[in-house]
Amino acid sequence: MSVDGIIILENSGRPIIQSGFRSTNATYPLLHIDTLNNALASSPQKEDVDPVLYVPGYISDGKHSACCHVKCGDVRILAPIRGDVDPLFAFAFIHTFVEILQDYFGTLSAATLRDNFDVVYQLLEETLDSIGYPNTTSPNQLRDIVLPPSLLHKILSVTGVSGLSNAGHGNITPFSSPIPWRKAGLRYNNNEIYFDVTEVLKAIAGPTGTLYCEVQGKVDSNSRLSGTPDLQLTFTNPDYLVDASFHSCVRLRRWQRDKALSFVPPDGRFTLMEYRYLPPTSRSLSAPSTQVPVPFTLKPVVTIEEDGGSFSVSLTSRLSTRLFDEIVVEFYLGDGSSGVNCTASHGTSWSFDSRTSKIRWDLKTVPPSGTHTLRGSWASSKKYPRPAAAFRVKYDIAKYSYSSIKIDQLRMSGETYKPFKGFRANSKGDVDWRW
Repeated sequence: MSVDGIIILENSGRPIIQSGFRSTNATYPLLHIDTLNNALASSPQKEDVDPVLYVPGYISDGKHSACCHVKCGDVRILAPIRGDVDPLFAFAFIHTFVEILQDYFGTLSAATLRDNFDVVYQLLEETLDSIGYPNTTSPNQLRDIVLPPSLLHKILSVTGVSGLSNAGHGNITPFSSPIPWRKAGLRYNNNEIYFDVTEVLKAIAGPTGTLYCEVQGKVDSNSRLSGTPDLQLTFTNPDYLVDASFHSCVRLRRWQRDKALSFVPPDGRFTLMEYRYLPPTSRSLSAPSTQVPVPFTLKPVVTIEEDGGSFSVSLTSRLSTRLFDEIVVEFYLGDGSSGVNCTASHGTSWSFDSRTSKIRWDLKTVPPSGTHTLRGSWASSKKYPRPAAAFRVKYDIAKYSYSSIKIDQLRMSGETYKPFKGFRANSKGDVDWRW
């Protein structure tokens, strides 16, 4: 399977950069750009546009194709595909390419891509060959081929003294390491590795209780280790981590046998593993399939009247010892909404976006067992407005995980030093609460 190319658009729909599209007609990428822009213009909510769009073929050949697109910041990345190519293949490559751009530039934006146009084009050429098959996608290998942007490299490239840019690498040449994801000859004064666990709870709840609940987690790592260390990492209660996927450095058989992660880490930041948390009580067939409780309760009351309506929503924390770092509650009031007037409890704020017809309630911190309330009314150009059937609640909880995952032990072989290890857990949530 292959993708025909990559197109990056700005918010206005104008292309910033695209790959060569050597195997297609010159108008082929324009058809996909026009199809996406037309779909966005005709949709009242841009996030409601299908991620895969049908694109009619040329009049001459009649071959049809599809446009896979992903919104990332203020840019949108397109991947045209034809034939029997699975769209998931295109989305996997898009997300991989986004991670590469973020690794090079930090933040991904239209301004950043314009300022580093030459680097982005080189990355397109190295990651995707002329036929459309992914080529080199490992950030450590790409950094040996395409130098990250810096003021020194820009000065050297402008003056034509490009040979000096590799002076710091010594005798190391691209692809010289026997391990594809790790450079050769790495040396650090302080040898350390950090593990960040992020768990996201996605749930649908309502007056009758929780209808659906799932916890997805991932372990991000930042490695600064000299030489070629071989690590073995074990967690507490690893049996509750199911449907796991791993970085290519992890030895799968060791996880399947001992539930331990054995790997030679890449240099820098990488995602070590992703998983789904399965609580112990939900492993039996007789128990309910969802046992992770939503860490708050919401009591919404919505009244729909002619030419408008009113609402009242109360949020109470279920946490007894921890506080919410931030909670955002959004509610779609329906097309034609205006004249919103709300009263929020102390320490919270609200805003209304007339373009999206959504009201946003921001709660910076919520103490344990704390309660906050928002009341308001709105007018509508429709005789009977049709607001959303649910409030959407997003939140962050620092130093907390639903699975209570912790590092049990970290062993290292192949090197003589003792590395410093750091561990941090954070939890997020995305809950649709029906009224």
